[in-house]
Amino acid sequence: MPSPTQVVALLKAQNIRHIRLYDADRAMLLALANSGIQVTVSVPNDQLLGIGQSNATAANWIARNVIAHVPATNITAIAVGSEVLTALPNAAPVLVSALKFINSALVASNLDHQIKVSTPHSSSIILDSFPPSQAFFNRSWDPVMVPLLKFLQSTGSYLMLNVYPYYDYMQSNGVIPLDYALFRPLPPNKEAVDANTLLHYTNVFDAVVDAAYFAMSYLNVTNVPIVVTESGWPSKGDSSEPDATLENANTYNSNLIKHVLNNTGTPKHPGIAVSTYIYELYNEDLRPGSVSEKNWGLFNANGVPVYILHLTGAGTVLANDTTNQTFCVAKSGSDPKMLQAALDWACGPGKVDCSPLLQGQPCYEPDNVVSHSTYAFNAYFQQMAKSSGTCDFKGVATVTTTDPSHGSCRFPGSAGRNGTVVNGTSLAPSSNSTSSGCLSLYFHGGGSFTSSVIVGVLLLSTSVLF
Repeated sequence: MPSPTQVVALLKAQNIRHIRLYDADRAMLLALANSGIQVTVSVPNDQLLGIGQSNATAANWIARNVIAHVPATNITAIAVGSEVLTALPNAAPVLVSALKFINSALVASNLDHQIKVSTPHSSSIILDSFPPSQAFFNRSWDPVMVPLLKFLQSTGSYLMLNVYPYYDYMQSNGVIPLDYALFRPLPPNKEAVDANTLLHYTNVFDAVVDAAYFAMSYLNVTNVPIVVTESGWPSKGDSSEPDATLENANTYNSNLIKHVLNNTGTPKHPGIAVSTYIYELYNEDLRPGSVSEKNWGLFNANGVPVYILHLTGAGTVLANDTTNQTFCVAKSGSDPKMLQAALDWACGPGKVDCSPLLQGQPCYEPDNVVSHSTYAFNAYFQQMAKSSGTCDFKGVATVTTTDPSHGSCRFPGSAGRNGTVVNGTSLAPSSNSTSSGCLSLYFHGGGSFTSSVIVGVLLLSTSVLF
């Protein structure tokens, strides 16, 4: 996986202003310092029991993972555990205590107004989710949900909910149409209608979110907003997952982003955008499990997008197309003789214009084979439209999202300089995870939206918030 500094460089390049970390990794928090990026940190499930049983343990966690980093790192929320009721039910009895202890530590440090505390839930805790007006939380969790919702009310926090139409679709045995899961337009006679409210639902996402709103109202809670802390679609699957495809992943995430940014809201709460984290930032090639579990990411580990989102009409969500912010550079530790041979090829048979490398020209300094070959490799990579295999040079080159331009030496492909910048936005999705290493991209809807993306980071996985 990329280093923390490489992750932050990608976030900045993409104008991502919010991230979610699935832990509180010190190196990542340090890398985020003075970036202005808003950060949600997380208490991992394996630390929940200790924190939920000890106010002192919670205070120590806050001191180590929050106070040590603010205000340089802009921490704005803490997710306590992940899908605890369904993934770690033995910790459920201490979940609310953990939230209260964490919040008390924030109050003691006068940080409770800027940092909100909540816990992400799987949407499977909602029973009878359609029609939404009849939905309710699994009653066996009332001893947790009732005090939890009261806590969220009293602290001005929000219900964190993970919403995965992909899994709803896969588990429906054909009842849920694919178009309904992907936000594709439906004819009026195909829309799902809640017979109790006569509200029309054109997609699974809205139906699940409204089911959560109705489930809260069933417990007499009507003023707690919802933030979707994970959502996405896998771009590849095995033979049992035929709908985990690049096209479907692109369609789902593109449509989800447009749906949130257009402030459509849900049928129950029209015009009130649902802030949403897209899971996840990077694919996870080494993740165990099915093929789809490895392929929810918007980007490969080298920073190259898995696909280009279709965001026409949605405004500029991110910065320039990520494909125009990838470069080819000399691989660290490469044999200088191999670099020289590759440089000679690029400037000869490769037909790269290497005149900027001549003495007295902008890219002559530093005068060494690593710097010169990096320029030549990248120029070739760009002129070949970054085609697969054009940044290898017998293993001495690699792709990066860090612009290698320096001083007056501007590399081809550098935004606004040499090379062509194509309009568009690059992103890609990933899957449920509670392991360290996840990054979530989050796009925030609302009138004050200014092309910002909120990204949540776990060291192995990542999500994006819209």
